[in-house]
Amino acid sequence: MPRLCLLAALALRLAGAALLSPGSCTFEDSACGYQWDYAHLPWTLHGEGHYISVDTSYEGEKAVLSSPDLYSEEWSCVRLIYQIATTSDTSPDPARLNLYLRQEGESFDRLLWSAKEPSDSWLIASLDLTNSTKKYKLVLEGEMGQDKSTSIAVFEIKITSGYCIECDFEENHLCGYVNRWNPNVNWFVGGGNIRNSQSILPKDHTLNSALGHYMYVDSVYVKHFQEVAQLISPRTTAPVSGCLSFYYQLKLESSIIFTVYLRDMSGFYEEIWKTDGALNADWALAEVDFNAPYPMEVIFEVAFNSAKGGYVALDDISFSPVYCSNQTGAPFNPVNAGCNFEEDLCNFYQDHKDGPGWSRVKVKRNVYRAGDHTTGFGESKLLSPRRVKLYISCIKGYYLLANTKFTSQPGYIGRLYGPTLPGNLQFCLRFYYALYGFFKMSGTLAVYIFEENHVVQEKIWSVLDSPKGVWTQAEISFKKPMPCKVVFVSWCKSFWDCGLVALDDVSLSLGSCQAADLLLPTPGECTFEKDECVFTQKKRGRGSWHRKRGPTPTSYTGPKGDHTTGVGYYMYIEASNMVYGQRAYLVSRSLRGTSGKQCLTFFYHMYGAGTGLLSVYLKKEGDDEEIPLWRRTGEQSISWLRGLIEYESDTNYQIIFEAIRGVSIRSDTAIDDILFQAGPCLEVEEIQFSSGYPDSLNEIEY
Repeated sequence: MPRLCLLAALALRLAGAALLSPGSCTFEDSACGYQWDYAHLPWTLHGEGHYISVDTSYEGEKAVLSSPDLYSEEWSCVRLIYQIATTSDTSPDPARLNLYLRQEGESFDRLLWSAKEPSDSWLIASLDLTNSTKKYKLVLEGEMGQDKSTSIAVFEIKITSGYCIECDFEENHLCGYVNRWNPNVNWFVGGGNIRNSQSILPKDHTLNSALGHYMYVDSVYVKHFQEVAQLISPRTTAPVSGCLSFYYQLKLESSIIFTVYLRDMSGFYEEIWKTDGALNADWALAEVDFNAPYPMEVIFEVAFNSAKGGYVALDDISFSPVYCSNQTGAPFNPVNAGCNFEEDLCNFYQDHKDGPGWSRVKVKRNVYRAGDHTTGFGESKLLSPRRVKLYISCIKGYYLLANTKFTSQPGYIGRLYGPTLPGNLQFCLRFYYALYGFFKMSGTLAVYIFEENHVVQEKIWSVLDSPKGVWTQAEISFKKPMPCKVVFVSWCKSFWDCGLVALDDVSLSLGSCQAADLLLPTPGECTFEKDECVFTQKKRGRGSWHRKRGPTPTSYTGPKGDHTTGVGYYMYIEASNMVYGQRAYLVSRSLRGTSGKQCLTFFYHMYGAGTGLLSVYLKKEGDDEEIPLWRRTGEQSISWLRGLIEYESDTNYQIIFEAIRGVSIRSDTAIDDILFQAGPCLEVEEIQFSSGYPDSLNEIEY
C-alpha cells in the first residue's frame, strides 16, 4: 500500500480552524457532519494525520462522502486538498476523485470537478459555486479503478465566500495559484521573515508587515534575453465578469515587462493589462475589466531582459462583479444571436435586393422528407382521440429552406444576416443543415464573417458533400477584433445543379468550440456519443438495444444518422434480429426522487412499414408496477421526433424505454438525446398516448 503524505496535512492546518464555515472540514477530530454512503466502501478518519481516506483494502468499486445540507446566497469558493496514490501510473482504468453538487429538487448530481492524476504529495483544486437560493450538498466520490493498491485521501475541504481567483497569499496553499517552473526565473513566496535574494523587498500589502506574505519574482538568475516567469490562477469554473484588482511593486533597473493575460482551455492568450514600466516605491493598485464567460486562467507574467532587471511583487488579488470602468448597459447575451425559426427569423434578416433567398417553411410528418431539427413536427393537431392528458401545444416545426419553388430561378443567391456581435470575443457558432438533391452539392452553403467597419467579408466555412436528407451539425470557432455579423450564404446556378439547402437551430456561445467540448457534461443528459450513460439493459443479446452510428442495415427503416450531430451515435433495435412481438428494455439506474414536477425530453425515430411500439414507463423503488407515461404505435415519420413527458415521483425511481418489434423487419425503432430536467416542461405534447397512423402522414406542406 503506497504511503500517503501525512506531513502534508500538518502543513495545511489553517489559522482559525475552529471557526470553519459550514461545509468546511480539516478532519482533525471528526468528519464535520460529512457522512459516507454505507452501500459503498467506507471512509476512514485519521485523526493523527488529519485526513480521511479510502483504499483498496476493502473490496468495492467506489466510496461516497456527502456533506451536511448547505445554503449560500453568495458566490463562494470550494478548495479541496487531496491526494491520489497508486502503484501504477498507466492503469487503463485509473483511480479517480470526483466532486458533485447535489441541489435540492434535482434527480441528478452535477459534476463540478474530476481528477485522476496520482501524486506523491497533496494537490489542491479550486471550484467556484454560483449563488443560489436552493439548499445543496457537496458529494465526494472516490472511484478505485483497477489498480490493486490505491489510496484516495482528502486532507481538507474549505468553503469561503468570494471568488477562487482572489488571494492574499497568507495561506500555505496559495489559493491554488501555481508557478510555471523555469530553470532561471520563478515566482516565490515572500515575507514572513523569509530571507529573500533581494536585499530590500517590501512588506506585504495585506498586513503591512514583514510577517505578511506576498508573491515575488526577481532577475538574479536571469541568463537569457526575455526570461519569463508565470504565476497561474485556478481556472474559473463558472462565468464571471467585473473588475479584477491587485497590488504590485516594481523595482526597475533595466527593462521589465509585467503583463496580465487570460488563457482559455484551448490555450488562447488575451492580454488584459500591462504595466507602464514606471518605478513603484510603494504598493500600487491596478484595476482591469475582466470578462470570463467560459473557463479561463489569469496569468501574471514577468519578462526580464537581464540579471539586473529588478523585481516585481504581487499581493491581494481581488474581484468585484462591478466593472472598474463604470460600464453601463447589459452585457452581450449570445442567446440573442441564435434562432430555431419556430416563431420568426428572430434577430436575423435578409437583404431583399437579392430576393427572398431563404424561405421559412414547415413539413408535415411524412416518410419522404425530414421535418425540422428542433422537433421533427410540422403540425400541432391531435393524432388520436385515445389520450390521457391534453395540453395546448406550441409545436410548429419550422426551418429555413433555400432554393425553394419560389426561388428556383437561375443564379439565385440567398444571404441571411445575423445580429451584430461585439469584437474581441471568442465565439462558437453551431447550426444544423440538410441537403436535398441528386448531384454533388459542395459549396452550396457557406458562412461568412462581415466586419462592418471594414466592409470586408471573410469565408470561414463551406459545406462539403454530405449525406442527403440528414440534419448535420456544423461548428465554427472565430474571433474578430471589430464588431461583426455572421452571414449564411446559399448560392446556386440553378435548381438542377444544387437542389435544396435547409438550415435550423442556429446557436452561438462564448468561447471556442474546442473548449466547450472539454466542459463537464450536463447532468441528466445522454447523447450516447461515448456510452449508454445511466442506462443498462435487462438482457443483452441480438434482440436488445444496440448503440449504432450511421444508417441501420435494413433498407426503408431506421434513421440515416443520429439526432445529436447527424454523424454520431444513437440506440436502436434491429428488427431483423427479433421476432414479432419481442421486447427490448433500456432501464435507467435508480434516480433520486424529488418533490415537484420533472421533465423528460428525448428524440425517437419510428420509420418503417412494419414499425411496432415504443413506450416509456416509470417504476418506483419497492414497487413492482411499471407506470405507463408515454407510447407511440406504428410508423410515425422519417424524421427524428421530439418526445416530452412531465411526471412526478417523490421516491427513488427508474425510467424504462420499451421497444416492441413490429410485423416485419422494417420495424427498426431508435432513441437519442435524452434529457432529464427539474421542473415542469416548458412545452408539453398534446397527447401522451397514441395508436395507429397520424391522419396527416405523408402530407407535405411548405
